[in-house]
Amino acid sequence: MTKIKRNAALLAASTAVLALTAPLTATATAAAAAAPKPLDWTKCEGAETDPRQRCATLEVPMDYAHPKGEKIEIAVSRIPAEKPSARRGALFLIPGGPGGSGLNSPSDKGQRLPEQVRDAYDLIGIDPRGLAASTQVDCGLEHGDLAASKLRPWPAADGSITENMVTARRTAEACARNGGDLIRNLSTANEARDIDRIRAALGERRISAWGVSYGTYVGAVYSQLFPHRTDRFVLDSNLNPDHTRVARAWNAGHESGVEDTFPEFAKWASAPGNPDRVAKTAAEIRPLFLRLAERLDREPIPWPGANPEELNGNVLRQTMLNALYDPDRFAELAKLIRAAQMGTVPPAPEGPPEAVLQNVSAVGAGTLCNDIAWPRTAAAYEKDVAASRAAHPLTAGMPRNAMLCAAWPFEPKEAPVRITDEGPSNILLVQNERDVATPLKGALKMRGALGRRATMVTVNSTGHDAYLANGNECGDRTVSRYLATGDRPDQDIRCA
Repeated sequence: MTKIKRNAALLAASTAVLALTAPLTATATAAAAAAPKPLDWTKCEGAETDPRQRCATLEVPMDYAHPKGEKIEIAVSRIPAEKPSARRGALFLIPGGPGGSGLNSPSDKGQRLPEQVRDAYDLIGIDPRGLAASTQVDCGLEHGDLAASKLRPWPAADGSITENMVTARRTAEACARNGGDLIRNLSTANEARDIDRIRAALGERRISAWGVSYGTYVGAVYSQLFPHRTDRFVLDSNLNPDHTRVARAWNAGHESGVEDTFPEFAKWASAPGNPDRVAKTAAEIRPLFLRLAERLDREPIPWPGANPEELNGNVLRQTMLNALYDPDRFAELAKLIRAAQMGTVPPAPEGPPEAVLQNVSAVGAGTLCNDIAWPRTAAAYEKDVAASRAAHPLTAGMPRNAMLCAAWPFEPKEAPVRITDEGPSNILLVQNERDVATPLKGALKMRGALGRRATMVTVNSTGHDAYLANGNECGDRTVSRYLATGDRPDQDIRCA
Protein backbone atom coordinates (compact mmCIF):
# COMPACT_ATOMS: atom_id res chain seq x y z
CA MET A 1 0.00 0.00 0.00
CA THR A 2 3.02 2.16 0.74
CA LYS A 3 4.20 1.36 -2.42
CA ILE A 4 0.92 2.93 -4.17
CA LYS A 5 2.19 3.66 -7.48
CA ARG A 6 0.25 10.09 -16.48
CA ASN A 7 -1.89 11.52 -20.85
CA ALA A 8 0.65 12.11 -23.56
CA ALA A 9 -1.17 15.25 -24.79
CA LEU A 10 2.03 17.29 -25.27
CA LEU A 11 3.76 17.11 -28.64
CA ALA A 12 7.00 15.15 -28.46
CA ALA A 13 9.15 17.99 -29.75
CA SER A 14 7.85 20.60 -27.34
CA THR A 15 8.11 18.12 -24.46
CA ALA A 16 11.77 17.55 -25.23
CA VAL A 17 12.50 21.29 -25.36
CA LEU A 18 10.66 22.00 -22.12
CA ALA A 19 12.32 19.10 -20.34
CA LEU A 20 15.76 20.31 -21.30
CA THR A 21 15.05 23.78 -19.95
CA ALA A 22 13.25 22.64 -16.79
CA PRO A 23 16.37 22.33 -14.58
CA LEU A 24 17.45 25.93 -15.23
CA THR A 25 13.95 27.31 -14.74
CA ALA A 26 13.34 25.32 -11.56
CA THR A 27 16.63 26.30 -9.98
CA ALA A 28 16.11 29.95 -10.78
CA THR A 29 12.56 29.94 -9.42
CA ALA A 30 13.58 28.27 -6.17
CA ALA A 31 16.48 30.67 -5.76
CA ALA A 32 14.11 33.60 -6.14
CA ALA A 33 12.23 32.61 -2.99
CA ALA A 34 13.33 34.31 0.20
CA ALA A 35 15.90 32.35 2.22
CA PRO A 36 14.13 30.18 4.81
CA LYS A 37 14.48 30.82 8.52
CA PRO A 38 16.52 28.38 10.62
CA LEU A 39 14.49 25.44 11.91
CA ASP A 40 13.09 25.50 15.46
CA TRP A 41 13.62 21.98 16.80
CA THR A 42 11.19 20.58 19.38
CA LYS A 43 10.31 17.17 20.82
CA CYS A 44 8.63 14.92 18.26
CA GLU A 45 5.13 13.64 18.84
CA GLY A 46 4.70 9.89 19.21
CA ALA A 47 6.11 7.43 21.71
CA GLU A 48 8.10 5.29 19.29
CA THR A 49 10.68 7.81 18.16
CA ASP A 50 14.27 7.76 19.33
CA PRO A 51 14.59 10.24 22.22
CA ARG A 52 17.35 12.02 20.30
CA GLN A 53 15.06 12.77 17.36
CA ARG A 54 13.75 16.32 17.14
CA CYS A 55 11.13 17.71 14.80
CA ALA A 56 10.42 21.02 13.13
CA THR A 57 8.26 22.50 10.40
CA LEU A 58 9.35 24.67 7.50
CA GLU A 59 7.17 26.98 5.46
CA VAL A 60 7.64 26.61 1.71
CA PRO A 61 5.76 28.07 -1.27
CA MET A 62 2.81 25.94 -2.28
CA ASP A 63 3.53 27.01 -5.87
CA TYR A 64 7.17 27.75 -6.63
CA ALA A 65 6.13 29.77 -9.67
CA HIS A 66 4.64 32.21 -7.14
CA PRO A 67 7.12 32.10 -4.24
CA LYS A 68 5.45 34.98 -2.38
CA GLY A 69 2.02 33.33 -2.55
CA GLU A 70 0.36 30.81 -0.24
CA LYS A 71 2.65 28.76 1.99
CA ILE A 72 2.43 25.19 3.23
CA GLU A 73 4.35 23.40 5.97
CA ILE A 74 6.84 20.56 5.55
CA ALA A 75 7.55 18.40 8.60
CA VAL A 76 11.24 17.64 9.16
CA SER A 77 13.09 15.53 11.73
CA ARG A 78 16.73 15.15 12.74
CA ILE A 79 19.00 12.96 14.81
CA PRO A 80 22.41 14.70 15.05
CA ALA A 81 25.62 13.00 14.03
CA GLU A 82 26.78 10.74 16.84
CA LYS A 83 30.42 11.87 16.68
CA PRO A 84 30.65 15.65 16.18
CA SER A 85 34.37 15.49 15.43
CA ALA A 86 33.65 13.17 12.49
CA ARG A 87 30.59 15.03 11.20
CA ARG A 88 30.48 15.49 7.43
CA GLY A 89 27.00 16.93 6.94
CA ALA A 90 23.34 15.96 6.58
CA LEU A 91 22.06 12.67 5.13
CA PHE A 92 18.49 12.99 3.83
CA LEU A 93 16.48 9.77 4.09
CA ILE A 94 14.14 10.22 1.11
CA PRO A 95 11.05 7.99 1.41
CA GLY A 96 9.33 5.99 -1.30
CA GLY A 97 5.80 6.30 -2.52
CA PRO A 98 4.72 8.77 -3.66
CA GLY A 99 2.89 8.84 -0.37
CA GLY A 100 5.55 7.33 1.88
CA SER A 101 6.19 9.00 5.22
CA GLY A 102 9.80 9.59 6.21
CA LEU A 103 9.47 11.70 9.35
CA ASN A 104 10.48 8.86 11.67
CA SER A 105 13.13 7.43 9.34
CA PRO A 106 16.02 8.74 11.49
CA SER A 107 14.61 6.70 14.41
CA ASP A 108 13.98 3.48 12.51
CA LYS A 109 15.79 2.79 9.22
CA GLY A 110 18.43 5.37 10.09
CA GLN A 111 19.45 3.30 13.10
CA ARG A 112 20.25 0.36 10.81
CA LEU A 113 23.05 2.42 9.29
CA PRO A 114 26.50 1.38 10.51
CA GLU A 115 28.09 3.41 13.28
CA GLN A 116 30.64 5.01 10.95
CA VAL A 117 27.80 6.49 8.88
CA ARG A 118 25.78 7.61 11.92
CA ASP A 119 28.91 9.27 13.26
CA ALA A 120 29.35 11.29 10.08
CA TYR A 121 25.84 12.60 9.37
CA ASP A 122 22.86 14.27 10.87
CA LEU A 123 20.00 11.96 9.80
CA ILE A 124 17.18 13.98 8.23
CA GLY A 125 13.62 12.69 7.82
CA ILE A 126 10.78 14.30 5.89
CA ASP A 127 7.05 13.98 5.42
CA PRO A 128 6.71 15.19 1.79
CA ARG A 129 4.26 17.93 0.91
CA GLY A 130 0.65 16.93 1.37
CA LEU A 131 1.43 14.04 3.71
CA ALA A 132 0.89 13.20 7.38
CA ALA A 133 2.59 15.78 9.64
CA SER A 134 3.09 18.19 6.72
CA THR A 135 0.16 20.21 5.37
CA GLN A 136 -2.22 17.43 4.36
CA VAL A 137 -4.26 16.79 1.26
CA ASP A 138 -7.29 14.49 0.94
CA CYS A 139 -9.42 13.40 -2.04
CA GLY A 140 -12.36 12.11 0.00
CA LEU A 141 -12.56 8.88 -1.98
CA GLU A 142 -15.36 6.38 -1.49
CA HIS A 143 -14.47 3.50 0.83
CA GLY A 144 -14.52 0.97 -2.01
CA ASP A 145 -12.11 3.05 -4.08
CA LEU A 146 -9.50 2.77 -1.32
CA ALA A 147 -9.17 -0.98 -1.87
CA ALA A 148 -5.67 -1.90 -3.03
CA SER A 149 -7.16 -3.83 -5.94
CA LYS A 150 -9.01 -0.66 -6.98
CA LEU A 151 -6.10 1.75 -6.55
CA ARG A 152 -4.17 -0.56 -8.86
CA PRO A 153 -6.05 -0.60 -12.19
CA TRP A 154 -6.77 -4.33 -12.59
CA PRO A 155 -8.94 -4.94 -15.68
CA ALA A 156 -12.17 -6.96 -15.50
CA ALA A 157 -11.98 -10.72 -15.77
CA ASP A 158 -12.59 -10.54 -19.53
CA GLY A 159 -9.93 -7.85 -20.03
CA SER A 160 -12.40 -4.98 -20.31
CA ILE A 161 -11.23 -1.61 -18.94
CA THR A 162 -14.64 0.07 -19.08
CA GLU A 163 -15.05 -0.04 -15.31
CA ASN A 164 -11.48 1.24 -14.85
CA MET A 165 -12.32 4.33 -16.88
CA VAL A 166 -15.48 4.88 -14.80
CA THR A 167 -13.42 4.56 -11.61
CA ALA A 168 -10.79 6.95 -13.00
CA ARG A 169 -13.42 9.63 -13.66
CA ARG A 170 -15.07 9.19 -10.25
CA THR A 171 -11.82 9.31 -8.27
CA ALA A 172 -10.26 12.12 -10.31
CA GLU A 173 -13.40 14.21 -9.82
CA ALA A 174 -13.23 13.58 -6.06
CA CYS A 175 -9.61 14.75 -5.97
CA ALA A 176 -10.46 17.88 -7.94
CA ARG A 177 -13.45 18.59 -5.68
CA ASN A 178 -11.75 17.93 -2.33
CA GLY A 179 -8.01 18.37 -2.91
CA GLY A 180 -7.92 22.16 -3.03
CA ASP A 181 -5.05 24.09 -4.57
CA LEU A 182 -2.50 21.87 -2.87
CA ILE A 183 -3.30 18.79 -4.94
CA ARG A 184 -2.48 20.77 -8.09
CA ASN A 185 0.96 21.59 -6.69
CA LEU A 186 2.07 18.07 -5.78
CA SER A 187 4.91 16.92 -8.03
CA THR A 188 8.31 15.31 -7.89
CA ALA A 189 10.01 18.55 -8.93
CA ASN A 190 8.29 20.42 -6.09
CA GLU A 191 9.33 17.75 -3.60
CA ALA A 192 12.91 18.24 -4.77
CA ARG A 193 12.56 21.99 -4.32
CA ASP A 194 11.20 21.45 -0.82
CA ILE A 195 14.28 19.38 -0.02
CA ASP A 196 16.49 22.20 -1.16
CA ARG A 197 14.60 24.66 1.06
CA ILE A 198 15.21 22.30 3.99
CA ARG A 199 18.90 22.17 3.05
CA ALA A 200 19.05 25.95 3.18
CA ALA A 201 17.21 26.08 6.51
CA LEU A 202 19.71 23.59 7.93
CA GLY A 203 22.55 25.85 6.81
CA GLU A 204 24.12 23.10 4.70
CA ARG A 205 26.04 23.98 1.55
CA ARG A 206 25.56 20.46 0.21
CA ILE A 207 23.60 17.39 1.28
CA SER A 208 23.93 13.64 0.98
CA ALA A 209 20.94 11.37 0.46
CA TRP A 210 19.69 7.81 0.64
CA GLY A 211 16.59 7.60 -1.55
CA VAL A 212 14.59 4.38 -1.78
CA SER A 213 12.10 3.32 -4.50
CA TYR A 214 10.19 6.47 -5.58
CA GLY A 215 12.81 8.27 -3.49
CA THR A 216 15.36 7.32 -6.17
CA TYR A 217 13.45 9.40 -8.68
CA VAL A 218 13.16 12.27 -6.20
CA GLY A 219 16.90 12.03 -5.57
CA ALA A 220 17.69 11.93 -9.29
CA VAL A 221 15.46 14.95 -9.93
CA TYR A 222 17.12 16.83 -7.06
CA SER A 223 20.56 16.02 -8.44
CA GLN A 224 19.43 17.33 -11.83
CA LEU A 225 17.89 20.56 -10.52
CA PHE A 226 20.54 21.27 -7.88
CA PRO A 227 23.70 19.38 -8.92
CA HIS A 228 25.99 21.80 -7.06
CA ARG A 229 24.13 21.02 -3.81
CA THR A 230 24.82 17.25 -3.87
CA ASP A 231 27.49 15.41 -1.90
CA ARG A 232 27.15 11.61 -1.69
CA PHE A 233 23.92 10.25 -3.19
CA VAL A 234 22.73 6.66 -2.85
CA LEU A 235 19.74 5.64 -4.97
CA ASP A 236 18.35 2.30 -3.78
CA SER A 237 15.81 0.25 -5.82
CA ASN A 238 15.64 2.45 -8.86
CA LEU A 239 12.79 3.61 -11.04
CA ASN A 240 12.94 4.07 -14.79
CA PRO A 241 13.43 7.86 -15.22
CA ASP A 242 11.91 8.02 -18.74
CA HIS A 243 10.71 11.64 -18.86
CA THR A 244 8.26 10.87 -21.67
CA ARG A 245 6.30 8.37 -19.55
CA VAL A 246 7.27 8.81 -15.87
CA ALA A 247 4.81 6.75 -13.75
CA ARG A 248 3.40 4.98 -16.78
CA ALA A 249 6.82 3.39 -17.17
CA TRP A 250 6.89 2.54 -13.46
CA ASN A 251 3.55 0.76 -13.66
CA ALA A 252 4.62 -1.09 -16.81
CA GLY A 253 7.69 -2.28 -14.94
CA HIS A 254 5.54 -4.56 -12.81
CA GLU A 255 5.35 -6.92 -15.78
CA SER A 256 9.05 -7.72 -15.67
CA GLY A 257 9.19 -7.30 -11.88
CA VAL A 258 6.65 -10.07 -11.34
CA GLU A 259 8.23 -12.31 -13.97
CA ASP A 260 11.64 -11.84 -12.31
CA THR A 261 10.36 -12.53 -8.79
CA PHE A 262 7.53 -15.06 -9.01
CA PRO A 263 9.93 -17.99 -9.66
CA GLU A 264 11.52 -17.31 -6.25
CA PHE A 265 8.09 -17.60 -4.63
CA ALA A 266 7.47 -20.80 -6.58
CA LYS A 267 10.70 -22.34 -5.28
CA TRP A 268 9.85 -21.32 -1.72
CA ALA A 269 6.22 -22.49 -1.96
CA SER A 270 7.26 -25.94 -3.19
CA ALA A 271 10.11 -26.57 -0.75
CA PRO A 272 9.82 -29.78 1.29
CA GLY A 273 9.21 -29.09 4.97
CA ASN A 274 7.56 -25.73 4.32
CA PRO A 275 4.39 -25.66 6.46
CA ASP A 276 2.81 -23.38 3.83
CA ARG A 277 3.83 -25.57 0.92
CA VAL A 278 1.48 -25.09 -2.05
CA ALA A 279 2.72 -27.76 -4.49
CA LYS A 280 5.37 -30.45 -4.78
CA THR A 281 7.37 -28.75 -7.53
CA ALA A 282 8.09 -25.15 -8.46
CA ALA A 283 6.84 -25.77 -12.01
CA GLU A 284 3.33 -26.43 -10.68
CA ILE A 285 2.95 -23.10 -8.87
CA ARG A 286 2.43 -20.73 -11.79
CA PRO A 287 -0.35 -22.71 -13.56
CA LEU A 288 -1.95 -23.40 -10.18
CA PHE A 289 -2.02 -19.68 -9.37
CA LEU A 290 -3.43 -18.75 -12.79
CA ARG A 291 -6.18 -21.37 -12.57
CA LEU A 292 -7.12 -20.23 -9.07
CA ALA A 293 -7.26 -16.56 -10.11
CA GLU A 294 -9.50 -17.46 -13.06
CA ARG A 295 -11.78 -19.50 -10.80
CA LEU A 296 -12.07 -16.60 -8.35
CA ASP A 297 -12.90 -14.30 -11.25
CA ARG A 298 -15.96 -16.49 -11.87
CA GLU A 299 -16.73 -17.54 -8.29
CA PRO A 300 -15.47 -15.06 -5.68
CA ILE A 301 -15.48 -16.11 -2.02
CA PRO A 302 -17.16 -13.81 0.54
CA TRP A 303 -14.56 -12.17 2.79
CA PRO A 304 -16.26 -10.19 5.58
CA GLY A 305 -14.20 -7.29 6.90
CA ALA A 306 -11.98 -7.05 3.83
CA ASN A 307 -12.14 -4.31 1.18
CA PRO A 308 -13.77 -5.43 -1.07
CA GLU A 309 -15.67 -7.97 1.03
CA GLU A 310 -14.84 -10.82 -1.32
CA LEU A 311 -11.81 -12.72 -2.50
CA ASN A 312 -11.93 -12.40 -6.26
CA GLY A 313 -9.26 -12.95 -8.89
CA ASN A 314 -7.94 -9.42 -8.76
CA VAL A 315 -7.70 -9.43 -4.96
CA LEU A 316 -5.60 -12.59 -5.27
CA ARG A 317 -3.44 -10.95 -7.94
CA GLN A 318 -2.99 -7.84 -5.80
CA THR A 319 -2.03 -10.01 -2.81
CA MET A 320 0.54 -11.71 -5.04
CA LEU A 321 1.98 -8.34 -6.02
CA ASN A 322 2.17 -7.22 -2.38
CA ALA A 323 3.78 -10.45 -1.22
CA LEU A 324 6.53 -10.38 -3.83
CA TYR A 325 7.91 -7.14 -2.36
CA ASP A 326 9.61 -9.09 0.42
CA PRO A 327 10.39 -12.82 0.77
CA ASP A 328 9.22 -12.52 4.38
CA ARG A 329 5.71 -12.00 2.96
CA PHE A 330 5.66 -15.13 0.79
CA ALA A 331 3.75 -17.00 3.50
CA GLU A 332 0.94 -14.42 3.28
CA LEU A 333 0.31 -15.37 -0.35
CA ALA A 334 0.72 -19.09 0.25
CA LYS A 335 -1.81 -19.11 3.08
CA LEU A 336 -4.33 -17.28 0.91
CA ILE A 337 -3.82 -19.70 -1.98
CA ARG A 338 -4.25 -22.73 0.31
CA ALA A 339 -7.39 -21.29 1.89
CA ALA A 340 -8.95 -20.33 -1.46
CA GLN A 341 -8.31 -23.80 -2.87
CA MET A 342 -10.53 -25.12 -0.07
CA GLY A 343 -13.16 -22.43 -0.64
CA THR A 344 -12.32 -20.53 2.54
CA VAL A 345 -10.48 -17.33 3.48
CA PRO A 346 -8.08 -16.39 6.30
CA PRO A 347 -9.00 -13.55 8.67
CA ALA A 348 -9.43 -10.26 6.82
CA PRO A 349 -6.12 -8.40 6.59
CA GLU A 350 -5.70 -5.37 8.80
CA GLY A 351 -4.87 -2.18 6.98
CA PRO A 352 -4.01 1.39 7.93
CA PRO A 353 -6.79 3.63 9.25
CA GLU A 354 -9.01 5.00 6.50
CA ALA A 355 -7.84 8.57 7.16
CA VAL A 356 -4.25 7.48 6.47
CA LEU A 357 -5.31 5.69 3.28
CA GLN A 358 -7.17 8.80 2.12
CA ASN A 359 -4.10 10.96 2.69
CA VAL A 360 -1.60 8.57 1.10
CA SER A 361 -3.87 7.97 -1.90
CA ALA A 362 -4.29 11.70 -2.49
CA VAL A 363 -0.55 12.38 -2.38
CA GLY A 364 0.07 9.50 -4.76
CA ALA A 365 -2.65 10.66 -7.14
CA GLY A 366 -1.57 14.29 -7.21
CA THR A 367 2.09 13.47 -7.76
CA LEU A 368 1.61 10.80 -10.42
CA CYS A 369 -0.97 12.80 -12.35
CA ASN A 370 0.78 16.18 -12.16
CA ASP A 371 4.23 14.94 -13.19
CA ILE A 372 3.09 14.23 -16.75
CA ALA A 373 -0.12 14.12 -18.78
CA TRP A 374 -1.64 10.65 -19.34
CA PRO A 375 -3.73 9.57 -22.35
CA ARG A 376 -7.42 10.23 -21.77
CA THR A 377 -9.23 7.77 -24.04
CA ALA A 378 -9.92 4.10 -23.39
CA ALA A 379 -8.54 3.27 -26.82
CA ALA A 380 -5.14 4.53 -25.74
CA TYR A 381 -4.97 1.74 -23.13
CA GLU A 382 -7.01 -1.11 -24.59
CA LYS A 383 -4.42 -2.34 -27.09
CA ASP A 384 -1.59 -2.23 -24.53
CA VAL A 385 -3.72 -3.99 -21.92
CA ALA A 386 -4.62 -6.80 -24.33
CA ALA A 387 -0.98 -7.30 -25.34
CA SER A 388 0.15 -7.25 -21.72
CA ARG A 389 -2.46 -9.83 -20.69
CA ALA A 390 -1.28 -12.17 -23.44
CA ALA A 391 2.42 -11.81 -22.68
CA HIS A 392 2.24 -11.54 -18.88
CA PRO A 393 -0.83 -13.37 -17.55
CA LEU A 394 0.30 -13.09 -13.93
CA THR A 395 -0.29 -9.33 -14.01
CA ALA A 396 -3.42 -9.57 -16.21
CA GLY A 397 -2.91 -6.27 -18.03
CA MET A 398 -2.81 -4.07 -14.92
CA PRO A 399 0.62 -2.53 -15.58
CA ARG A 400 -0.55 -0.98 -18.88
CA ASN A 401 -3.98 0.12 -17.72
CA ALA A 402 -5.56 3.49 -16.95
CA MET A 403 -5.24 4.94 -13.47
CA LEU A 404 -7.24 7.94 -12.28
CA CYS A 405 -4.68 10.07 -14.13
CA ALA A 406 -6.54 9.14 -17.33
CA ALA A 407 -9.33 11.46 -16.17
CA TRP A 408 -7.19 14.02 -14.30
CA PRO A 409 -8.78 17.45 -14.90
CA PHE A 410 -5.56 19.48 -14.59
CA GLU A 411 -2.72 19.92 -17.06
CA PRO A 412 0.83 19.55 -15.68
CA LYS A 413 2.25 22.91 -14.66
CA GLU A 414 5.67 22.05 -16.11
CA ALA A 415 7.37 19.38 -18.16
CA PRO A 416 9.00 16.45 -16.34
CA VAL A 417 12.65 16.84 -15.44
CA ARG A 418 14.91 14.96 -17.83
CA ILE A 419 17.63 13.00 -16.01
CA THR A 420 21.01 13.39 -17.74
CA ASP A 421 24.72 12.81 -17.15
CA GLU A 422 25.35 16.51 -16.56
CA GLY A 423 26.66 17.14 -13.05
CA PRO A 424 29.15 15.77 -10.53
CA SER A 425 30.01 12.06 -10.52
CA ASN A 426 28.80 11.31 -6.98
CA ILE A 427 25.85 8.91 -7.32
CA LEU A 428 25.85 5.23 -6.34
CA LEU A 429 22.96 3.04 -7.47
CA VAL A 430 22.19 -0.19 -5.61
CA GLN A 431 19.71 -2.62 -7.12
CA ASN A 432 18.47 -6.15 -6.47
CA GLU A 433 18.28 -8.39 -9.51
CA ARG A 434 14.76 -9.55 -8.58
CA ASP A 435 12.56 -6.65 -7.48
CA VAL A 436 8.82 -6.68 -8.19
CA ALA A 437 8.31 -2.94 -7.76
CA THR A 438 11.46 -1.46 -9.30
CA PRO A 439 12.79 -4.18 -11.60
CA LEU A 440 16.35 -4.37 -12.82
CA LYS A 441 15.19 -3.58 -16.34
CA GLY A 442 14.02 -0.13 -15.26
CA ALA A 443 16.99 0.44 -12.96
CA LEU A 444 19.31 -0.02 -15.93
CA LYS A 445 17.43 2.85 -17.59
CA MET A 446 18.30 5.04 -14.61
CA ARG A 447 21.91 3.88 -14.87
CA GLY A 448 22.00 4.76 -18.56
CA ALA A 449 20.45 8.18 -18.05
CA LEU A 450 22.96 9.17 -15.36
CA GLY A 451 25.95 8.00 -17.41
CA ARG A 452 29.28 9.14 -16.00
CA ARG A 453 27.61 10.58 -12.91
CA ALA A 454 26.95 7.14 -11.41
CA THR A 455 28.20 3.66 -10.76
CA MET A 456 25.88 0.75 -10.05
CA VAL A 457 25.97 -2.15 -7.60
CA THR A 458 23.75 -4.99 -8.84
CA VAL A 459 22.88 -7.40 -6.02
CA ASN A 460 22.02 -11.06 -6.54
CA SER A 461 19.03 -10.96 -4.22
CA THR A 462 15.23 -10.93 -4.15
CA GLY A 463 12.89 -8.26 -2.81
CA HIS A 464 12.24 -4.54 -2.88
CA ASP A 465 14.72 -2.26 -1.07
CA ALA A 466 18.27 -3.50 -1.36
CA TYR A 467 20.48 -1.61 1.11
CA LEU A 468 20.18 -2.92 4.68
CA ALA A 469 16.95 -4.74 3.84
CA ASN A 470 16.59 -7.37 1.10
CA GLY A 471 20.08 -7.15 -0.41
CA ASN A 472 23.24 -8.93 0.66
CA GLU A 473 26.36 -8.27 2.71
CA CYS A 474 28.50 -7.33 -0.29
CA GLY A 475 26.02 -4.69 -1.47
CA ASP A 476 25.50 -3.32 2.04
CA ARG A 477 29.25 -3.08 2.62
CA THR A 478 29.81 -1.25 -0.67
CA VAL A 479 27.10 1.35 0.04
CA SER A 480 28.16 1.86 3.66
CA ARG A 481 31.77 2.40 2.61
CA TYR A 482 30.72 5.05 0.10
CA LEU A 483 28.58 6.96 2.59
CA ALA A 484 31.22 6.79 5.30
CA THR A 485 34.40 7.40 3.29
CA GLY A 486 33.45 8.46 -0.22
CA ASP A 487 35.12 5.34 -1.64
CA ARG A 488 32.87 4.42 -4.57
CA PRO A 489 33.56 1.58 -7.03
CA ASP A 490 35.40 2.80 -10.12
CA GLN A 491 33.03 0.81 -12.32
CA ASP A 492 29.75 -1.06 -12.06
CA ILE A 493 29.98 -4.23 -9.98
CA ARG A 494 27.78 -7.27 -9.25
CA CYS A 495 27.48 -8.56 -5.72
CA ALA A 496 26.88 -12.30 -5.97
